[in-house]
Amino acid sequence: MSVCSFLSNCRMNLAKHLNTFGQYLLRRHGERVHKLALNASFTCPNRDGSIGRGGCTFCNNASFNPQGRQPPSVAQQIAAGRAVLAKRTGAKKFLAYFQAYTNTYAALEVLKPLYGQALAEPDVIGLSVGTRPDCVPDAVLDLLASYRDQGHEVWLELGLQSSFDYTLRRVNRGHGFAEYADTVRRAHARQLPVCTHLIAGLPGERTSHSRITLARVLELGVEGLKLHPLHVVRGTQLANEWRRGEYQPLTLDEYVELVVDLIHHTPPEVTFHRVSATAAPEILLAPDWCSKKWLVLNRIAEQLGA
Repeated sequence: MSVCSFLSNCRMNLAKHLNTFGQYLLRRHGERVHKLALNASFTCPNRDGSIGRGGCTFCNNASFNPQGRQPPSVAQQIAAGRAVLAKRTGAKKFLAYFQAYTNTYAALEVLKPLYGQALAEPDVIGLSVGTRPDCVPDAVLDLLASYRDQGHEVWLELGLQSSFDYTLRRVNRGHGFAEYADTVRRAHARQLPVCTHLIAGLPGERTSHSRITLARVLELGVEGLKLHPLHVVRGTQLANEWRRGEYQPLTLDEYVELVVDLIHHTPPEVTFHRVSATAAPEILLAPDWCSKKWLVLNRIAEQLGA
């Protein structure tokens, strides 16, 4: 079996059991649409001193921008990503994913040209904008809603991670659940779909914490979810805690069991944009199974089908 066939089979196995984002886009647009991850050189208020310094305890700044290099322009990144994905998957339509750091953390005069560069590409059908719940003013929501009103696919991705404020303080997030709830309400008032990022295995949390967080997110209303295992990467405070024996990551079995449980408690209309995550081998310290994306996805699919 070719690599492309193997990856396709993995995606199809998972899509049999949950509402994947890829299948959602296929139904909505009549053809496959792939995300193109972009780094637009944003920073974060938890790094630049606005609310804190050092960032979240699990965040390696270099993971987004190795050696501090200035990333290529948005148009150049789209061209490079398009070439790779077109060759690998035959995709002809793309969603520009502003991923690195906090992609609404700038003035409108900065944001509009960056978003506009992406939307100017004829094969880019819309935007997915990753950000923090405390960095989404009304003016930014209005801008995103204007793109949606023009017929673009637009998603607001909010990194919540946990609904427990003491956990968020422990990992130095710099915001609480209240900021998330407020931003979701304001986004929904503009009919903007929200994808919420949740991390399993945060320090001090058990399975029950993840279940409660999911319930709180669903109660507010959400259109998409991203589930991530917490992994330990070099250059982070979490790595220091792990070396001292103060933090132990989830095992693969624990993570698969938790994800399957969360999926079973999620309404079928909610799309899963992701149910796992990996880190670059050169910075990943633990757990080692986080380097084996398709092993994790296949295990989740197997358990969902059991």
